[in-house]
Amino acid sequence: MSNWLNRRIRGAVALTLAATAVGALAACDPGPDEDTPQSRSSTGPAVVAPGRPGEPARRISPAEASGLLPDDRPNAADFTYAQMMIVHHEQALTMAALVPQRAGSAQVKKLAERIAAAQQPEIDAMEGWLKSNGGPREQSGHEHHPMPGMASEEQLAALGKAKGRAFDTLFLKLMIAHHEGAVTMAAEVLGQGNNVLVEEMANDVIAQQTAEINRMRSM
Repeated sequence: MSNWLNRRIRGAVALTLAATAVGALAACDPGPDEDTPQSRSSTGPAVVAPGRPGEPARRISPAEASGLLPDDRPNAADFTYAQMMIVHHEQALTMAALVPQRAGSAQVKKLAERIAAAQQPEIDAMEGWLKSNGGPREQSGHEHHPMPGMASEEQLAALGKAKGRAFDTLFLKLMIAHHEGAVTMAAEVLGQGNNVLVEEMANDVIAQQTAEINRMRSM
């Protein structure tokens, strides 16, 4: 089932549940023309389930709609993404922390502030997601691979020694590569993961870091 259709069905089910709740409240207070609650329909509101592109919608019961919702339990790709992206973001914060004392460009300083302001909450969100889903999972052998875009220890050391324009140039070079790696990781989990919340976090990473890559390339 496509992500588009999954989202449409989720929305339809949510609307149905809201309507059901309203109907339940109304049933507790019969009107003057209604003698018993049994006079009300017990079938509940129908759901208009969207069809695939080019196909008509159809009316189904709330129970049927719930059955159409896909199983979005996290799989190994979801856990690997969250665990690796936390480490990936932490390196970006390490590089950004060097900026206030070593950068020469006001634009680079503002960029680093934006990176820190965006990526720390994302780390918190991914750590919260892991906690809600039982914590980090041990990765199998084929999942232990270098994360794309990560700066080497030598590159980080060189960045820590640079200052002024030389720092700005190296920082932008490393951070562009770092962001490109994050976008690659996010795109991979969209194809391999199964959890809707991880999908949303990955889409946010792609949108935000692609915009920042374009901004850095123009500096």
